[in-house]
Amino acid sequence: MNQRSSNLLDEALGLDQVIEPWPLRGQVVAIEDQVETSGSFVLHHLLKRSLSPNSSNVTIFIAFSQPFSHYDRILRKLGCNLVSQRDNSRFFFFDMLKLQCPDEGITPEGGLIALYGKIHKTISALPEISWKNVSIIIDDLSLMEVAANGSSDYVLDFLHYCRTLTSEFDCSLITLNHEDIYSSEDRPTFFIQMEYLADILIKAEPLATGLATDVHGQLTVSNKGRNKVSNFHFKVKENVVECFYPGRS
Repeated sequence: MNQRSSNLLDEALGLDQVIEPWPLRGQVVAIEDQVETSGSFVLHHLLKRSLSPNSSNVTIFIAFSQPFSHYDRILRKLGCNLVSQRDNSRFFFFDMLKLQCPDEGITPEGGLIALYGKIHKTISALPEISWKNVSIIIDDLSLMEVAANGSSDYVLDFLHYCRTLTSEFDCSLITLNHEDIYSSEDRPTFFIQMEYLADILIKAEPLATGLATDVHGQLTVSNKGRNKVSNFHFKVKENVVECFYPGRS
């Protein structure tokens, strides 16, 4: 990201001052997007910032949507090598794409319980001084629900377990979900609960005026800790995302 782009997003997230200790420690960050306006670039930006070479941050990435190779390719374009970060024990990648086809005798609930156990064990094995610099990132809550055979209760239980980790270890929890795949009447409990639990709620939405060549959508960042709401436009390019105020692209 160029200086202008990262400044707007980082200012809204509270990442514009210091990177260690991790400014998002102890917080829940919920990203919501829509089918035609992906918010995955925010996830990529937070992943890159959490793995800043000037910090000792550690990221535990729970992937229900894409394999390691996908994120490695994207982060390389952003100047971050996930392979070296993994080798240096700063990046732990849990590939959950196979959870939808679990081993015989393992239930979806059992799979999520085992996943929580792995996360807890991974954090506990780190030096205590690193706990508050840990980020847990889940790349797609809707696919977690699919992996749980459509049981939103299992997903809600899992998210509550992860929420306790932010209290126990002072780490951060970052999630991505797709808002418009549910009707307003059928939104699962975990979706509503994440909005309630979120210290920072980020919404990526299409422009009210429709599609535009130079603007791909708008971001609304509600930072409850700062009692601040920021709104700006964005344009996704090959290896950079430009964020700007309306009319200033």
